[in-house]
Amino acid sequence: MKEKPPFSRFIFWETDYDKIDWENKARYVIERVVEYGTMEDWRLLKTYYGFEKVKQEVLQCRYFRDKTLSFLSVIFQEPVENFRCYIYQQSTQTHFPS
Repeated sequence: MKEKPPFSRFIFWETDYDKIDWENKARYVIERVVEYGTMEDWRLLKTYYGFEKVKQEVLQCRYFRDKTLSFLSVIFQEPVENFRCYIYQQSTQTHFPS
């Protein structure tokens, strides 16, 4: 079993950091670190899970802010159309167009 990664605790403000199951909740952890973490957290994320695992998980996430999605698209060299969150956002109607 791997040692617990030292991510910034503020990323998981609503969760008991010491009780996170880093393996079984990998997608949750990756979503949170990508969306709210620092660059150091990003480096730790790639070291802990590996580049390919992070890529697989972010492609399946349901929501990212536009800036985060653009960042991920560049980092993983994947068009935004390949991200589940992009497809989900396109199919969800908003009350007021932006």
